[in-house]
Amino acid sequence: MKNISIVTIILNDAPYGSERSYNGLRSAIALQKQDAQVNVFLMADSVYCALKDQTTPEGYYNIGRMIRGVTTRGKIGSCGACMDARGLSNLELMKGVHRSSMAELANWILTSDKVITF
Repeated sequence: MKNISIVTIILNDAPYGSERSYNGLRSAIALQKQDAQVNVFLMADSVYCALKDQTTPEGYYNIGRMIRGVTTRGKIGSCGACMDARGLSNLELMKGVHRSSMAELANWILTSDKVITF
């Protein structure tokens, strides 16, 4: 019987401009393909990764599609305090992403086998 790992990935950067959030989500997708249980926590400017209706130029990666892919098998929480500081509402979040808290992140960290920060 295969032991399933629980991995929490914490993203900090905006979805576009640097590739840190992109690489964090690539890692989440790769881990899910290896049957890991993945939690992704969006904090600071990475809360913008979960905005609905993202449109990117042809041939450019789309963080929204990547988020949608991760939510099919994992959990994505967006820091509520970070959302508030940026004027974002729950209505602007993509389906499958929930408003979260530092308390939930702390719980994810304590119950995870590994924690990765991007």
